Amino acid sequence: MAYIDGFVVPVPTANREIYKKMAETAAVVFKDNGALALVECWGDDVPEGKVTSFSMAVRRKEDETVVFSWITWPDRQTRDAGMKAAMEDPRLKNHGEMPFDGQRMIFGGFEVLVDA
Repeated sequence: MAYIDGFVVPVPTANREIYKKMAETAAVVFKDNGALALVECWGDDVPEGKVTSFSMAVRRKEDETVVFSWITWPDRQTRDAGMKAAMEDPRLKNHGEMPFDGQRMIFGGFEVLVDA
């Protein structure tokens, strides 16, 4: 069954196009290293919560937009090897400064439980 890496990150709204270009490059790199797909979603209807929310989780600032994304891998073994290779790939290393605060990014790997 597939394996998913999930991410939530606050991106300065003004950096949308820079982020998009970085994500397009990353998609190629991850797919070259075994990923089946990479999806990046720009927040459009992300309500503020009173107890918890995407915005609260990443400490979104007023001039930022929440991005929700995931990478689909065939399995955990492919993900482990592919992620390591992707992080060492010069196309990602030489991309320049990240267009967001990576310290506020939430990420994790997930086993697929239901795929309907």
